[in-house]
Amino acid sequence: MSANAATDVNIVSDSDLPQVELDKIVVTATRTPTKTSNVIAQTRVIDSEELQRYQGQTVTDVLKNQPGINIAQSGGMGTISNFYMRGYDSKQVLVLIDGIRYSSISAGTSSLNLLPADQIDRIEILYGASGSSIYGSDAMGGVIQIFTKGNIVEQSNISTSVGYGSNNHYQVGVTGQLKNDTSSLSLGVSRNKTDGFNAIADSSSSDYNADDDGFESTNASLGLQHKLSDSLSAGLSALYSDSTTDIDSAGTLFPNAYSDQKNGSANAFIQHQTPLTVTKFSYGQSIDRLTSHDNNSINYQQGSQFDTTQEQARLESQINAQPGTVTIGAEWLSQKLDASDVLDFSGYPNPAVQTAYNPDDRTVKSAFVGYQLSESYYDLQANYRVDDNSQYGNESTYNIGAAVRPLDGVRIGASYATGFRAPTFNDLYYPGYSNPDLKPETSKNTELFVEYNKGNQISRLTGYHTDVEDLIGGNTNTGEAKIKGLSLISDWRVNSFLFGLGYDYLDAKDKTANSANYNNDLVYRPQNSGLIYIGYQQPTFDVRLEAKHTDSRFSDVSNQTKLDDYTLVNLSGSAYITPNLRANLRVDNLTDENYTLSNQFGTEYATDGTNFFTSLTYNWF
Repeated sequence: MSANAATDVNIVSDSDLPQVELDKIVVTATRTPTKTSNVIAQTRVIDSEELQRYQGQTVTDVLKNQPGINIAQSGGMGTISNFYMRGYDSKQVLVLIDGIRYSSISAGTSSLNLLPADQIDRIEILYGASGSSIYGSDAMGGVIQIFTKGNIVEQSNISTSVGYGSNNHYQVGVTGQLKNDTSSLSLGVSRNKTDGFNAIADSSSSDYNADDDGFESTNASLGLQHKLSDSLSAGLSALYSDSTTDIDSAGTLFPNAYSDQKNGSANAFIQHQTPLTVTKFSYGQSIDRLTSHDNNSINYQQGSQFDTTQEQARLESQINAQPGTVTIGAEWLSQKLDASDVLDFSGYPNPAVQTAYNPDDRTVKSAFVGYQLSESYYDLQANYRVDDNSQYGNESTYNIGAAVRPLDGVRIGASYATGFRAPTFNDLYYPGYSNPDLKPETSKNTELFVEYNKGNQISRLTGYHTDVEDLIGGNTNTGEAKIKGLSLISDWRVNSFLFGLGYDYLDAKDKTANSANYNNDLVYRPQNSGLIYIGYQQPTFDVRLEAKHTDSRFSDVSNQTKLDDYTLVNLSGSAYITPNLRANLRVDNLTDENYTLSNQFGTEYATDGTNFFTSLTYNWF
């Protein structure tokens, strides 16, 4: 429920119910504000209203309840996680925070398990490879963009919240926002801490250590926007998290291991707008700093450190081409990794050898151009991008898509896109596994869809087929994969009721020639997954019941270890106790399902049973 809905607490007519906008505005899919009904690629927007249901949780917790996304995680909140979207793993899905790249360039993954949902305004998900020709490397499987609080400030207010949940989980936070005719400012801070639970599922495992594995984080966000004149504006935004995670995966070797991480992004921009053009220059930086610790090590030296810094500058302009919009731009990216000595397990020495890890820095210079046209009966989109990488040379990508409306409310479309993923610094330089001559992974992607969008209903059926070549594995580019699937999503509103469902069929196979794993399923890719929800909304309260099913899937490339299927049922709701005081409640895993999200080297990782989190939020307007 939106914050300003509280002012309507005494009005109960249907016409004044909080409005659910099914056809939303996105910017990630085209770089320009575009209705989802005009975007060619499949998209999803998780807005501030939906994020209220995830008080006390992280971005990973939000994503695991979205269609087409599955999670592998080695324990509870804050522990190492990976997500899979349309058959691609997280290294092949680009993550942005306010337009700035965010990931570890050593591992290639993004620490979404550490970013707090309460400091975020909305999340946009772009499915498929069309993002490669817009954003460059790592968008083979899609793009996830996180927008921090303060991007949109509707009125001055102060909001405080306090929450408590299972496993001695608590959260406190405060957000202040100021707005006048020319400026807006948003500042938010929060503290999140939980005792967690034992992360090892099997008590007979050699790694079993029957202790709780906690997580704590201190988080902050900043948003500032100022209108310098009628045509000129500027702003900055930032998101930061400082966290500590207990780790049970180390077992008997590292029984008291934990990690400290500092993660975040900052971005500043200046924008000039005329009736025909919008030109924007932005500069930003993201960090991902991991320091691991072991207090009881005997044969191993203590800890290691990986410090990622990415700097990015971009100049782009949207031109009203009448008809359509042309986007042109250039981008500069610097990627640096400062790593301490690391443990080299090549050859399986015992103890492992502490080895120097000194990778080279990387710079990428890019240029891109795009065209978008939205008319009453058809939509067009085309993009082309060239990336000049200091480590592996040039790579160009493109996409083209079109959609027509043969009947009222019906849209049919198709698109073709190429994509690529640059090798990570671990791929290129990690001691014992390095190959500085690796090439980028590449993909060719075809997508067809039919969509119905009329009144209070949006439904879309998407079919896709992808060939991936030069997959990196065992420090070579010998891997190949074929991914194909179907995705069905449908969202409805009938008076005060909300309904929705999603279903994904996925066939993701290893097609590496002369491999013992030829035609095996790719790991952690379930063939079938789906969700369904029903909600009821009034001006003073709302409630939602949802269920998500995930099919069985293999956790190893040889397809010898299978994780069982599971269905999670979750309940969430909020109510305005007074016009200024809102209560939220979320109960996850209502049926106390026993399931596993990860199996590594024969060790299964536990998940939580039935658990809850409740919070109170007070707003001063």
